[in-house]
Amino acid sequence: MKSDTLTIGGRSYPSRLIVGTGKYPSFEVMRQAIEASGACLVTVAVRRVDLSKRGAGSLLDFIDTGRTPLLPNTAGCYTAEEAVRTARLAREAGLSDLIKLEVIGDEKTLFPDNEGLLQATRTLVKEGFVVLPYTNDDVVVARRLRDAGAAAVMPLAAPIGSGLGLQNETNLKILLEQIRDIPVIVDAGVGTASDASLVMELGADGVLMNSGIAGATDPVRMARAMRLAVEAGRLAHEAGRIPKKLYATASSPLQGIVR
Repeated sequence: MKSDTLTIGGRSYPSRLIVGTGKYPSFEVMRQAIEASGACLVTVAVRRVDLSKRGAGSLLDFIDTGRTPLLPNTAGCYTAEEAVRTARLAREAGLSDLIKLEVIGDEKTLFPDNEGLLQATRTLVKEGFVVLPYTNDDVVVARRLRDAGAAAVMPLAAPIGSGLGLQNETNLKILLEQIRDIPVIVDAGVGTASDASLVMELGADGVLMNSGIAGATDPVRMARAMRLAVEAGRLAHEAGRIPKKLYATASSPLQGIVR
């Protein structure tokens, strides 16, 4: 499944970056940042958008869904039942059958409730949704989500909105090694371009971010930086880095040097 494009549930996208819509200083800045990011999908919290105001200055009016499709999410849901209802609402409102599934288990860390996440994934897959669950970096949970029919898994790099960058490189490497038949999209905790580049160099299929762009001093410039970082990280992964060595190796051949 590894290729030049990101493929989720049989649909291919030209970018490997997904961006969010929260915390921007204005909808216009959000619009400019989304455009600068070149993102393949824009995620929107269904429970935080007034769908009745569509066409009257709603957040959704600032997103060109012809160029960047929506990825509704179930942010703010603390039970599987809540998350399933929210996903159904998104589809009934015509947003998408793609759903970024969040079932939160802890209010302070916003870490996922793995049991509820699995339950909601199974239900929504049976109903025809293309499910992208936000999860921790546990390979056992990731395998169970894949086996439940998830179209991708979205492990966190660090707590949501923390900007800490990747905190457990070993866990992500293990997860990437064992989950190879569906995309692994790193979600949460990316704070700057080097964070995005690192997870892509390790072999992630994509990155989802919101706070790292929206909370920057200049969100539009940061969006462009993230776009370039994701592209560079993917290229570096495909190119294959040189092995790390303890001692120096001459860049120029030693043969022919007169001493």
